[in-house]
Amino acid sequence: MKPTMVARTAALLSPIVLLGTALALASPVQAHGYVSGPYSRAAACKMALNSGCGGIVYEPQSLEAPKGFPAAGPADGRIASAGSAFTELDQQAYGRWYKNAIGTGPLTINWTYTAAHRTSKWSYYMTKQNWDPNAPLKRADLELITTVAHDGSAANTRPAHAITVPANRSGYHVILAVWDVADTVNAFYNVIDVNVTPGGGDGSAPTAPDKVLITVVTAAAGALPDTRAPSAPSGLHSMGESESTVDLMWSPSTDNAGVKNYSVLRDGLVVAQTAATSYTDSGRVAGVTYRYEIIATDAAGNASPRSGTLTVATNAAATSAGSGSASPWSARGRYIVGDLVTNGGATYRCIQAYQGNGDPNWILAPSLWSRVA
Repeated sequence: MKPTMVARTAALLSPIVLLGTALALASPVQAHGYVSGPYSRAAACKMALNSGCGGIVYEPQSLEAPKGFPAAGPADGRIASAGSAFTELDQQAYGRWYKNAIGTGPLTINWTYTAAHRTSKWSYYMTKQNWDPNAPLKRADLELITTVAHDGSAANTRPAHAITVPANRSGYHVILAVWDVADTVNAFYNVIDVNVTPGGGDGSAPTAPDKVLITVVTAAAGALPDTRAPSAPSGLHSMGESESTVDLMWSPSTDNAGVKNYSVLRDGLVVAQTAATSYTDSGRVAGVTYRYEIIATDAAGNASPRSGTLTVATNAAATSAGSGSASPWSARGRYIVGDLVTNGGATYRCIQAYQGNGDPNWILAPSLWSRVA
């Protein structure tokens, strides 16, 4: 009996189906990662330190392209996006991106792996002294500065790398980190925008001087670009807390050209940007401790070191005493009409709802409290 057309077609397709299945099994499954310290361009987008980034804010770990750089890999002008659909990352101009403040010498690179993969090596490149920061990034702009070999095991066995920033670099530069996957044909590409201050070399961002001497240097092309980062904001403190808010205030940073805005970080994530030196963080949870830091940025995109860390807790939820029970009075509590409190051995009933600001005398205000005989 002759095979039917369906049977012959199925027989011809079987090897193709099996090959496709094998290829699918060999491909990486959520094997992704990105440079999180110093912030890669994509990570800074995720942190809202960069704007106009497109969809990369949701998946900074997805910048994947063929390995073999610089002989292979993403094309010139598409290096930052790894040739992906996240083309916003390929925009290249001096003031376009957030810049991490670093020094020359040792620098620690930290990766965040959303799903670690077997790894052959990591390679780190940096733009040369004479690169053009206002032209599309290309291979010729970069030179290899460090290679970290690996044994083919999972990437998270070596999450941080020590590289050396050449002593002859200063001002705005780009570091390219390439993570070569061992068991696929791909690698992950992350660019890191940095502002280099000669010296330092301790692997952390230098502190900008409090006073700045401005020297204006002009050339045929006009004034040189601003490469000086603002000083770190200082004096971060709370002006008061409620059950759901923390009122932050800090001293302004100094900068040779002026500070454009401040980024407010809560528990390591940027939650707001403001031109003021104060911010009310609302929508918090009662009785929870939060950690705050501030970063200043100037118009050229130079970012300051982080401020000191402020750790502060919101007020515990006020207990309503309207049912007849009394609780100790708090100068920062929130009260409604009918609440009963005790203070100084006396009992008081609230006659006007309000939110306390820490003033210890408000319990004696006859417009707010009536003493219970």
